[in-house]
Amino acid sequence: TKASDSSTRSHTHALPCFELSTSSSASPERITRLRSSSVVVVRKKTNTMAAVSASLVTPARSLFAGSRRRATTGRRAMRCVAAAAVEKDSVSLVLLAGGVGKRMGADMPKQYLPLLGTPIALYSLKKFAEMEEVGEIVVVCDPSYRDVFEECEVSKPVVFALPGKERQDSVFNGLSAVREGAALAAIHDSARPLVDLKDAARCFADAMEHGAAVLAVPCKATVKEANPDLSIAKTLDRSKLWEMQTPQVIKPDLLKRGFELVNEKGYEVTDDVSIVEFMGERVQITEGSYVNIKVTTPEDMFIAERLLTEQ
Repeated sequence: TKASDSSTRSHTHALPCFELSTSSSASPERITRLRSSSVVVVRKKTNTMAAVSASLVTPARSLFAGSRRRATTGRRAMRCVAAAAVEKDSVSLVLLAGGVGKRMGADMPKQYLPLLGTPIALYSLKKFAEMEEVGEIVVVCDPSYRDVFEECEVSKPVVFALPGKERQDSVFNGLSAVREGAALAAIHDSARPLVDLKDAARCFADAMEHGAAVLAVPCKATVKEANPDLSIAKTLDRSKLWEMQTPQVIKPDLLKRGFELVNEKGYEVTDDVSIVEFMGERVQITEGSYVNIKVTTPEDMFIAERLLTEQ
């Protein structure tokens, strides 16, 4: 891309190198294990690269076919069908690209690492620029990385906001840059390059009807609550657990009122719809896809490359 030249010139980087052994016995299930999610209570460190090596000797279609499936028929029956129309150019997309990405182990934030030759963050920028519902894109990033976005030509207006100390601070800054009159503010992690636009459109419609909505998938892993000494306290009911994704879509006025409450009470939140939850307002789940992974660790890069190649 045009941005890649500038990014290479201004920000020298290299993805950590790994020697992969094809003799691993790790199962594909480990590859699709629950990733960074608000439902995780404790996570044990594992030899993740061994799992990646197993995926590299497994055909892409057989490995990821199950991940593309939605929930069971029973779960679908529980969903509310959104009927609210979302007008053209009525959504302001807030693209969060200010994270540090320490878990990636690279010398630059993960969202700017090249994925099949394109900075990860640009996949989301280009995708959402194709949606007629989106009227503008607010990019929350460090000024030193603005050139990555400025040199990528898209059909929608792009404005910038500064990142904050925490995620909620970055979201607040992005929200403050949203144009007046926007019907919805859709917050999306730039480290999720595989979001499906049909899923995003359904999430927009759910938010228009209910005030707030979030893409999510049923939790596949068994999640246990742990005590401080790492003994198991209890097993959580998996049938009630959903793994949150992005975009998380909220009516701007509702989100602004939520921020007033969060700031007043001194709450810290790890995702955006939690702000609405604190107000006691409804947040609607829009069922998404397991393919919408967040690229957080080196093995996620390999998985994302395989998925993009398959697409």
